[in-house]
Amino acid sequence: MTPKAETPTHALTPREVLVELNQYIIGQEEAKRSVAVALRNRWRRQQVPKDMREEILPKNIIMIGPTGVGKTEIARRMARLTNAPFVKVEASKFTEVGYVGRDVESIIRDLTEAGVLMGRKESLARVKDAATRHAEDRLLEILVPTVNPQPSDDAPNPTREKFREKLHRGELDDQTVEIEMAESAKGPVVEFMPMGGMDNMDINMRDILSSILPKRYKTRKMKIPEALEALRQEEADKLIDMDEVSREAVRNVEANGIVFLDEIDKIAGRSNHSGPDVSREGVQRDILPIVEGSTVNTKYGPVKTDHILFIAAGAFHVSKPSDLIPELQGRFPIRVELKALTREDFVRILTEPQNALIKQYIELIRTEGVELDFSPESIGEIAEIASMVNSRDENIGARRLHTILEKILEEVSFEAPSLSGQTIRVTPKYIQDRLGDVLKDKDLSRYIL
Repeated sequence: MTPKAETPTHALTPREVLVELNQYIIGQEEAKRSVAVALRNRWRRQQVPKDMREEILPKNIIMIGPTGVGKTEIARRMARLTNAPFVKVEASKFTEVGYVGRDVESIIRDLTEAGVLMGRKESLARVKDAATRHAEDRLLEILVPTVNPQPSDDAPNPTREKFREKLHRGELDDQTVEIEMAESAKGPVVEFMPMGGMDNMDINMRDILSSILPKRYKTRKMKIPEALEALRQEEADKLIDMDEVSREAVRNVEANGIVFLDEIDKIAGRSNHSGPDVSREGVQRDILPIVEGSTVNTKYGPVKTDHILFIAAGAFHVSKPSDLIPELQGRFPIRVELKALTREDFVRILTEPQNALIKQYIELIRTEGVELDFSPESIGEIAEIASMVNSRDENIGARRLHTILEKILEEVSFEAPSLSGQTIRVTPKYIQDRLGDVLKDKDLSRYIL
């Protein structure tokens, strides 16, 4: 029987992936097409004969471009589309073996942890109805205790069923009950200092003691809805097999896992750099076997990295991809360059995506009973300012829009509770009134915008 993780949850075509990504990411067509093909190739791999399937390796990607142009968002949205285990890490956090810091194998342990959390969430969703029924039974047993229970008597209790109907209608929500809940293991957590191969293994005395010592129970008073939710969680934990969840998660990570390796340019050696270059090349050599395909030990068992997709990203302002060691370069055959954002891109980012910034601010301020009205001219003005400041100072891409909008709406956000029922019209004049002095003073705008 084919393991569940080997069957792709989504078989979107590259064009369908592109349509989905376009809802959230403006521009960068080349990068989006590359990840769309990479996703489709995963599905294609699952369709070929098994002996050939093992030989087909993922085509890892390097995204090259300045900060704030959508590199991370593309990878994150791609993982959500496929419901795949995903982890984002910064290459600069890792050190060569022998130095104090995180070892690169912790990347796979973090990915596996993400896979287990996904698997547990899916399992809890599957047993939700049964867990709810069991939780209701336990709660009703407290409210309407069974008198002289008979082992063979399965007939429903009319009184209890009436209370169940009241529970469903919310008529018991104001009542308080006492329930006995299992208590988590107490005591100090003893963490081990990370050593070679031990980083992020989550070894602590609490895990050990909880599996040896008997569970302790504590009686708690709580409202009916709170008690029902607590009992539902407890019953759901009883219904799922965490060993099977862990095994399935490992298979899912091996077949569908995605690692986004950010700031890879920070560990690239610089040909014109002199002096100590602490461990840069060493980190690359430690990353290499994981990207090539190796087995990493985790607390859920060994995980093979052969078919995990790696997407690396970096600005490469100082270094360039060719400064990476040749072996690592060869493991990232697909390279895409993301372009700096223009004024027109900023206008689209502000208005078009489902999570567009203008839409977010309108909904946030609407919670106070205040309506924000952005004219098309004002949106163009914001985009123009963002483009100008990015070209004049450090280019931080679309993140500049957050800074500018916060400054423009600072007073409205503060006074919103006292402006209920009003409509605030954001016009180019409104924007200039709040940013004019800052924009005129180049030194001041460098610190504020």
